[in-house]
Amino acid sequence: MSTSRTVICLLRNDLRLHDNEVFHWAQRNAEHIVPLYCLDPGHYLGTANYNFPRTGPFRLRFLLDSIQDLRTSLIQRGSTLVVRRGRPEQVVGDLIKQLGSVSAVAFHEEVAPEDQQVERGLRDICSQMKVKVHTCWGSTLYHRDDLPFNHLSRLPDVYTQFRKAVETQGRVRPVLPTLDQLKPLPPGSGLDEGPIPSPEDLEQTDPVRDPRSAFPCSGGETQALARLQHYFWDTDAVATYKETRNGLIGLDYSTKFSPWLAIGCVSPRYIYQQIKKYESERTANQSTYWVVFELLWRDYFKFIGAKYGDRLFDIKGLQDKSIPWKKDMNLFNAWKEGRTGVPFVDANMRELALTGFMSNRGRQNVASFLTKDLGLDWRMGAEWFHYLLVDHDVSSNYGNWLYSAGIGNDPRENRKFNMIKQGLDYDNNGDYVRHWVPELKGIRGGEVHTPWTLSSASLSHALVSLNDTYPSPVVMAPEWSRHTNKKPTGAGPSARGKKGPSHTPKQHKDRGIDFYFSKSKNF
Repeated sequence: MSTSRTVICLLRNDLRLHDNEVFHWAQRNAEHIVPLYCLDPGHYLGTANYNFPRTGPFRLRFLLDSIQDLRTSLIQRGSTLVVRRGRPEQVVGDLIKQLGSVSAVAFHEEVAPEDQQVERGLRDICSQMKVKVHTCWGSTLYHRDDLPFNHLSRLPDVYTQFRKAVETQGRVRPVLPTLDQLKPLPPGSGLDEGPIPSPEDLEQTDPVRDPRSAFPCSGGETQALARLQHYFWDTDAVATYKETRNGLIGLDYSTKFSPWLAIGCVSPRYIYQQIKKYESERTANQSTYWVVFELLWRDYFKFIGAKYGDRLFDIKGLQDKSIPWKKDMNLFNAWKEGRTGVPFVDANMRELALTGFMSNRGRQNVASFLTKDLGLDWRMGAEWFHYLLVDHDVSSNYGNWLYSAGIGNDPRENRKFNMIKQGLDYDNNGDYVRHWVPELKGIRGGEVHTPWTLSSASLSHALVSLNDTYPSPVVMAPEWSRHTNKKPTGAGPSARGKKGPSHTPKQHKDRGIDFYFSKSKNF
């Protein structure tokens, strides 16, 4: 048993070697380092209100890939990743007992209430065992200590005020280099690195990759850095990001960094550093700035999460606003299964169900449809996203759903998306709808967005039978008729009597980023 100083580096949403302060601190303060990842059973329980699984198959596969990739990288540097299943505080306590020489436990702090509960447990265990705790902050572009606000309680409740303040008064810290070697595990400890479980070990099925997916990527720091290299340097796609970011089909319409950002396979500071390098060496334009703009949205939701804590999950939201949300499971099931009879909504929801991914444009629309057209409890949507999204991030997801529901960080109230206008604006020829709703493939052009307005002859020619091969809309919004050749009359009985919340939303004029599903989106 070693008696030298050993530091346990508990990794959570920081599965990378580059720009990782935990490793740098441990390298300076230990003779031996134990990199540790715990598969916390709490992450595989049901969601708080509707008991959906918290970690779905796509995110789990991505996570396991990322754990394997980090272990491989650590082995190349003379270390390895110790993997355990169990509550982090219990696993750490057991390791301290086993090693007998642990001088400190180091980890990055998180903002989600459950993560902070784990941190309190770690502090308690370490205090009892007289082991030092060292924490770092590394999940955001701007360090928490560098914000131009005296305290997080002073954080503005409007994004634009936050952005202007940090852009003019803040600074982005430099990227920490990747260590060439890491101090080894303590010799003679008998420490087993432990197996990386399969999805089946965690009672999940390994998802089949759908060839239509806009995110056919694997987890891990290696893949994250390769993606950045491709998007910035190999293709120059970043130089047209602002023009293409509202795309729906394919890999390169947006950066697709968000799944790697969510579990820390890539550092936001590294993305920023590469943007600055790209702007210096190739071009600086609105598109390159817009990537930073999106990183700031991600920061903002992290800090909002830190400011408001559990209020992020409250049905009344951050504004303490009472809205008579419905909890109609038939309507919700139609939404989540992509059978609402509104093709643009259905296409997006099917893409999510089959791939774990959805574009930013899609997320805005399906959230607006659930909250404003169906009037359903916004937490139904948030928890369904929590389950399925490969890039789920607690602060961004719940913050954005509050935003969409009109009870979050939103200075303009009661905004609503027009599903038909949005479909025609962003999928004018209907290619995306036909991509994911193949039963409508016989309807050509933009008419695929409103099959209920077509004549019986047209539907028959397209091999579509309303309420048989494809449903009539479960709800009708009066504004849709402005974007069809005739007033909609084809909604079946299921469309009658379905109303949204009691307030009457104003029609949302698309204001771009102001309604972005930042980070928990296609970023």
